[in-house]
Amino acid sequence: MVKASFKKYVLRFKKPSGTSRGILTEKPSWFIFLTDDLNPGVTGIGECSPLGGLSIDSRPDFEKMLTFVCSNIENFIHPSEIFDDYPSIGFGVETAFLDYIKGGEKILFPSAFTEGKDSISINGLIWMGNFESMRIQIIEKIESGFSCIKLKIGAFNFEDELKLLRSIRNEFSAAQIEIRVDANGAFKPEEALEKLKRLSEFQIHSIEQPIRQGQWERMAQLCKNSPIPIALDEELIGIAESDKKQKLLEEIKSQFIILKPSLLGGFKVAEEWIKLASEKSIGWWITSALESNIGLNAIAQWTYTLGNKIPQGLGTGQLYLNNFECPLNIDNGRLFFGPNEKWDLKALIS
Repeated sequence: MVKASFKKYVLRFKKPSGTSRGILTEKPSWFIFLTDDLNPGVTGIGECSPLGGLSIDSRPDFEKMLTFVCSNIENFIHPSEIFDDYPSIGFGVETAFLDYIKGGEKILFPSAFTEGKDSISINGLIWMGNFESMRIQIIEKIESGFSCIKLKIGAFNFEDELKLLRSIRNEFSAAQIEIRVDANGAFKPEEALEKLKRLSEFQIHSIEQPIRQGQWERMAQLCKNSPIPIALDEELIGIAESDKKQKLLEEIKSQFIILKPSLLGGFKVAEEWIKLASEKSIGWWITSALESNIGLNAIAQWTYTLGNKIPQGLGTGQLYLNNFECPLNIDNGRLFFGPNEKWDLKALIS
């Protein structure tokens, strides 16, 4: 009989990282371990990685629910409605079972990617900060080979953010560097369109979540009138029923959606969003949600199987001081998997 347990592990940022929701210095994750006395030596590991202030399951009873799930793990081999309210646990359980079934080697989706024969194009993430700190980040990303950068905006002076974008475009054309921006819902609805018009001067690829989620009518108007394509991100979180997903996509009519499996409930849930979006000619890409390398590894392997060639948001593995050594590497704006490289999970398993 498969047994489950879990452990909390606090990831520490190399340097404070800013978003419109605040400054991040650490990030807790919970790891599910699956074992079976009849299959000694094999342990499946999955990561439950809620984000405070964003995940619907970032709540006081999180560990209580995780304890319940681990105590009754045989009932959760297949997706369960209980994970509608605890999507990061759903993701952790799904990936733990995938890892266990495949022998506990962290190869959940074998492919040319895990064989080291192919890689995934990713964007370079620029965290919020003052003008100079963001400028330095941008230079570092471009010099290291990224052709797509994503800037977190919305928490500081808008004129400074425009100045920063202008400095990029003065040196690099849209053909040379693709710019995505993420407002994390920071714009006020009444000022959002004017800000989008001003941002459009810089040939922005897309903007994520310009206004706070839950304002469908206002977001629909923005998507209709914006000179910049809009991508929904936070808007998808907490939408569990298929008919409501369909309704959201039909009413808002965004140009893109962004999928974070940790915050949506796992791969099967994300694949349903992809199917519904594709039917409406809505583009999409995959983004990690500040998981450790364990969660990132699972998401990257799955993402490769989807065949989406545009840059994905999977460059977060280098953010932490105490992340786990793993076969994932970034080079020249692409994510690689080294099949001969080893995992080091002593800090988690000890």
